[in-house]
Amino acid sequence: MITTDRKISLCITLLCNGLAYYGTRLWTQGRHHYDLTNPLEDWIPVIPSAILIYWGCYGYWAVNYLLGCRQEKEEAYRFVSADCLAKLICLLVFLIFPTANDRPDIVGQGIFCRLMRLLYAVDAADNLFPSIHCLTSWFCYIAVRKNPEASVSYRVFSLAFTLLVCASTLVTKQHVLADVAGGILLAEGSYRLVEKTGFCRGYRRCVEKIEQGIGKAD
Repeated sequence: MITTDRKISLCITLLCNGLAYYGTRLWTQGRHHYDLTNPLEDWIPVIPSAILIYWGCYGYWAVNYLLGCRQEKEEAYRFVSADCLAKLICLLVFLIFPTANDRPDIVGQGIFCRLMRLLYAVDAADNLFPSIHCLTSWFCYIAVRKNPEASVSYRVFSLAFTLLVCASTLVTKQHVLADVAGGILLAEGSYRLVEKTGFCRGYRRCVEKIEQGIGKAD
């Protein structure tokens, strides 16, 4: 059972994600974008079939974020507030330090190559550092690694699938190594910072006020 305050938190997560990834493009269009590609990227092959993992992770995100919200209240708030903080940091980084990369031409005619071209067509090669794809996937692992509702086997699966998602961002050439590292480090850093800085408590008070407002409106 997902309580009202957890539903509000999930809505905040979606809002912050949208503002960070899509909203910042309104201010960064036409500006110089930095390319963090390094020579090591030349050793990473293009694997079109990895798009199944790259796109398939959206269902994984939904399941694990729900599991994260169903934890004991203190831990659930730590999880959702850390996600919120991380997305706000992404928003600032995207505005201050916009990034982009050059993606390869996909010339094959197989289904995976066609899906890769579709991906490139609908998703611009910007707002790359840190990788929200990797950040969100790492939060999915954080959501279950100490979660009593998740079995040991599912925790192992979550870690393995999270690592596969991170790898998929590289072999689809959606991201470079710096983006992946940035996403993982930001997730872990935010998870630790929210308690030390009091952000978690402030976030919880805001959610509870929204919940009270909804209750009065009803």
